[in-house]
Amino acid sequence: MKLTCLAAPGSGGSYHTPASHLLEMEGLRLLLDCPVDLSALAAFAPLPLGADFGDAGDLICAVPYYWSLAAAVAAKEGGVDAVLVSSATGMLGLPFLTRLPSFANTKVYVTEVAARIGKLMMVELVQLHSEFVRYYGPDMDGTPKWMEGEKLSKLLSLLQKTGIKDEGNDLSPLMPLYSAVNIEECMQKTQPIKYGQEVCFNGMLMLKASSSGLELGNCAWSLKGPRASITYLPSTAFVSAHALDCDYNSLKENDVILFSDFSSLNVMDEDNENLGENAMLCDDSVSRDDGVGEDENVQILCKKDDIADEIERISFICSSIIDAIKSGGSVLVPIGRLGVILLILELISETVHSFDRKVPIFMISGATEKMIAFTNAVPEWLCKPRQERLFSGEALFGHVELLKEDKLSMFPHLYSKALLMEGALHYKRNLLVLEQGVDAELALKPFMPAAIQVLECSFLSGIKAGKINPLLAVLKPKIVLFPEEMKSRCPIKEDAPWSFLYYSKGKTIEVPNTREEFEVRLAANVALGLQPRQLDGSIAVARLRPKLHLSNGQYMLVAPKDRYDDQSKWQLLHWGPVGADRVLLALQEKGIACAFGTDDDGSAGCERSILVTSPGDALVKMTSERTVICCDDENVSKQIYDAIGSVCNGI
Repeated sequence: MKLTCLAAPGSGGSYHTPASHLLEMEGLRLLLDCPVDLSALAAFAPLPLGADFGDAGDLICAVPYYWSLAAAVAAKEGGVDAVLVSSATGMLGLPFLTRLPSFANTKVYVTEVAARIGKLMMVELVQLHSEFVRYYGPDMDGTPKWMEGEKLSKLLSLLQKTGIKDEGNDLSPLMPLYSAVNIEECMQKTQPIKYGQEVCFNGMLMLKASSSGLELGNCAWSLKGPRASITYLPSTAFVSAHALDCDYNSLKENDVILFSDFSSLNVMDEDNENLGENAMLCDDSVSRDDGVGEDENVQILCKKDDIADEIERISFICSSIIDAIKSGGSVLVPIGRLGVILLILELISETVHSFDRKVPIFMISGATEKMIAFTNAVPEWLCKPRQERLFSGEALFGHVELLKEDKLSMFPHLYSKALLMEGALHYKRNLLVLEQGVDAELALKPFMPAAIQVLECSFLSGIKAGKINPLLAVLKPKIVLFPEEMKSRCPIKEDAPWSFLYYSKGKTIEVPNTREEFEVRLAANVALGLQPRQLDGSIAVARLRPKLHLSNGQYMLVAPKDRYDDQSKWQLLHWGPVGADRVLLALQEKGIACAFGTDDDGSAGCERSILVTSPGDALVKMTSERTVICCDDENVSKQIYDAIGSVCNGI
C-alpha cells in the first residue's frame, strides 16, 4: 500500500481547501478529495478599473484562472480508478479531471448531501466566472499574456500574497475554469451514497462513509481490503450544532488511520496559549493505558467544549453585527460556511425581534434559494437536537421564521433589480466580517478608497490536538499516518500500541499491509470445474484461473466472465525432477533421433545433455532444478517439449 500527499490544505483552510491524497491499495488507485483553492482569485481584479473606479495596482485585469494543485498532480499521474470525496468543497476540482480522456471510467463516491451542495457550488462558481467574462471578454486559446515573460515573476509574487504556497515556477495548477457541461459530465460519474451504506468497489474493496460532524454531508471514509483496512479522517468535529455528530464508532479497529487537514491547529487552543514555545498539544495522560478507560476517552471526545466555543465566537460576531446596525451601518458577511451562516441567522433572528424598526437581511448567492430549501429537507443529516425539533413541530433552523416574517430576502446577485430598489447597500459605518486567513487589504484593494471596519474571525475546521490521543485510544489502529508538520505537536509515545508514519506533500510513503494471509472461499461453479491431480498420498493439486471478488463481506474466488476456455487446452505447469534416461526414452518413442552427449558420463548431480539430430538439431540440458531446450526450430521445440511433458507431473 502506498500513500502520496498531492496537496496540503490551502490558504483558505482545511474547510475550504482540504488536503488531497493518492492511495494505492490492492492494485487500485484512489484519489482522496480534489478541491480548488479559491484564494487565488484575489490576484485578479473583479472588474476593469481606472482612475474613476479605484486602482488595480498589481492585480491581474483578465479572466481569472483557478488553482487546483490536486487536479494538476492527479492529471500528471494519469487515470485513477475512483475518487472518494469527503466534503462539498472537496469536489470543486473534479470537473478539471473528469473532462480528461484518462478519467473516462473513473467513479466518484460522495454522500448525497455533499453531492447536491457541491454541484450548487460548482454551478455558482461558473456563474460568477461569467461576470469576469462579461467584463474582459471570453477566454482566448493559448497561454495568457500575464503568464509570460516578465509578468511571470509578478504573477508568482501576487499568488504568494493570496496565500498560495510556493510551487516554484510550476503554474500547471493554475487552469481555466470548467464549463456547465463539464459539471454535468462530472455529476454523471458520481455515485451518491448515504451514511453507513457499504459499497463494494471493483470486487476488491468495501467502502463506507460515516459522518465527520463538521458540515452537512461531510464524511470520513472506511476502506476495507483483504490485507488491510484504512480510515481516511479529514476535517472532523465530534459534536456539532447543526450537522450529524461524528460517527467514530463505525471507524473502530481499522488497521490504519490517515489524519488529514490540521491547518486549524496552527492557532493553539486557548488552554495552551500560556504554554512554552515547545509545549506539546497532545495530552500524555490519555496516550497510555494508565487507568484511563475507553469510557473516559469517549467522554473527552464527546465533551461539548468545542461547540460551546464555536457558539461563543458566533455570538460575538452577532453582537458586532447588531452594534453596527444600531449605529446606522450595514454589514457584509462573505463567509462560505453553510453551518456558520445558518447559526448566525438563527442568533440574529432572536435579536431583531426586539428592534423597533425593520432590519432587512439579504442573502446574495445564485445558490441561496436551493440551499436554504435543501437544509429544511434533510433532517436525517442533522444533529439529534435538530431532529428532535422536527418531531416537536418546530422549525429546524431559525431562518425559517425570518422568511415567514419577510425579514430575510434572497437574491441571485448583487445587481438584482429588487435589491437595488431596496437601497440597502450604502457606505456609512460599514462592517466587513472576514474569515481569518483572508488578506483583507488585498481583497479590498479594488474598492479603495473606502472606510470600512473589518472583523476577522476563525471557526472550528478540524479535530483539535488534545483529542487526537483519546481518539486513537478508542479506534485502536495499528498504524497512524500523520502530517510531518504536526510531528512536534503529537510526538510518538514509547508505550503506545500504534506506530506512526509521517507524510509530507509530494512524497510517496510505503504503508505495510497488516495481514499477509487472508481467508477466501471458492465459488461452487469454480470448485466443480477443478481437475485435481494427486501429488502424493495426502495432497492433490488443481489449477484454476479465478478472480478475487468481494461478496457479502466475504472474499470469493470466482471464474472471470471472459474466461470460460477449456482447461484441456491450457499449457501444462510441470514440477518435480526429470530423469535423463526417462527423457531419452520418451524422445525416442516419439520418433526423435537422439543420444546422450559425448561429454555426458552419467554422473549423479551433474548436468546431463541429450543431443537431438532429427527431425532437427537441438540440445536438451537437464539438472535437478531445471530442464532447458535449445533449438531454433519452433516445431521441433514443441515436439521435444511434449515428449518431456509426457514423463512429468503437471496440471
